[in-house]
Amino acid sequence: MRPATDALIVIDVQNDFCPGGALAVAGGDEIISRINGLMGDFTTVVLTQDWHPANHASFAANHPGAAPFSLTTMPYGPQVLWPTHCVQGTTGADFHKDLRTDPAQLVIRKGFRSEIDSYSAFFENDRTTATGLEGYLKNRGVTSVTLVGLATDYCVAYSALDAARLGFKATVLEGACRAINLNGSLADAQAQMRAAGVALEA
Repeated sequence: MRPATDALIVIDVQNDFCPGGALAVAGGDEIISRINGLMGDFTTVVLTQDWHPANHASFAANHPGAAPFSLTTMPYGPQVLWPTHCVQGTTGADFHKDLRTDPAQLVIRKGFRSEIDSYSAFFENDRTTATGLEGYLKNRGVTSVTLVGLATDYCVAYSALDAARLGFKATVLEGACRAINLNGSLADAQAQMRAAGVALEA
């Protein structure tokens, strides 16, 4: 059992990010059994859930003529335009049926504001609008977080970078994550995490 100061943060293990989903990450379902096994080692377990309205600004479908995976500029900076995914109340937004959800004390829903995307478990993509996770963890005495889930190079990496920036000791278990790897995004994310002091482990 890990110390009570350690928390497990499980990022976006949802149907739309698993094979057959609208924004499937290759092998996204392969990590679930390992994640389930990790949950018993942690006193604090948090799940995050992408939870978008259908009119979300990050969806290519809401930008006439824009191709999925193209880039646009939002008031908060560059934004990938994604295929429509994890729409509130849809099967695609549900946690994968094999993921254990009962050990989690908290579910953080993110990306529910239509005008701004949210990769990180801690902040929207403006890097200032907080989800409340920082306060929750600090109130529970958590000083170290272990991150797993989908996808390594987007929501996991953004969460790990924010955790480090907020003063948590952050570890990403890469074997319990899978990446989208869009135009070299995985190598970029790994370099950024290492530079920020995030531990990358198998």
